[in-house]
Amino acid sequence: MNPTTLKGACHCGAVTFEADTPSEPAVRCNCSLCRRRGAVMSPPFPRDRLRILSGENELALYEFNTQVAKHFFCKRCGIYTFHQTRSNPDMWRVNLGCIDGVDAYSLDAPVADGASHSVVGKP
Repeated sequence: MNPTTLKGACHCGAVTFEADTPSEPAVRCNCSLCRRRGAVMSPPFPRDRLRILSGENELALYEFNTQVAKHFFCKRCGIYTFHQTRSNPDMWRVNLGCIDGVDAYSLDAPVADGASHSVVGKP
């Protein structure tokens, strides 16, 4: 798994970022949030490999359930851009649907069983 610099943006372009991570192995998740947003996520990487290039003030934070994971999305267009993981809060993932030149739907992305890891309950 050799890191590469992935460049991406939300739908409206207000938030731009880059991350030093490969796009594969990609993953999806079946927790209540991921099922609804339909994102295909990058492999996990340390926070210092994520750089917000513009629009940091346009990011909103969403937390639910255990409130350990930090999900960021654009306040203007609503697109989920990246998140801090719950299973290891030192690691982050980007939404591969936001990455320039990556067709997230063409990637082999198995589904992680995030739904069974809920400790608070399912909404």
